[in-house]
Amino acid sequence: MNAQAEKSELMDEDTNLAAVSEVEAGIRDFVRKDVAYLRRPASTPNPETQAETLADAAVTNVNTLIQRVAGASLGEIEALISELEGLRNLMHDEGQRIQRELAGYAQLSQTAMKSTRMIADNLAQWRRSTPEPRQD
Repeated sequence: MNAQAEKSELMDEDTNLAAVSEVEAGIRDFVRKDVAYLRRPASTPNPETQAETLADAAVTNVNTLIQRVAGASLGEIEALISELEGLRNLMHDEGQRIQRELAGYAQLSQTAMKSTRMIADNLAQWRRSTPEPRQD
């Protein structure tokens, strides 16, 4: 079980590293495009429109990248929540089962004590009613 938990942790770390790498790559790409735009000569007919279009595209790319990374994390969180809910239900069911078992054992113990008392009382009465052995 411990090895399985370690594997799960390693997989989570790999997933997190991959997500971080993906975000970093997206940011690097955004910066490269932005720097490339700044280095272009201003010979285009309408630089304001072109700058806005490029900035919008870069923002869209970064937003898409963040949504993909966040989507994977949200999926993992939802899976974890489902697993925890399942464990909570299992623990609740097991708690009820144990309570039933304890109630059954308590009833069995009381019955055994009553039976033991009855046997002891009957033995005491039997000894009183039997005549003493004769000594010849």
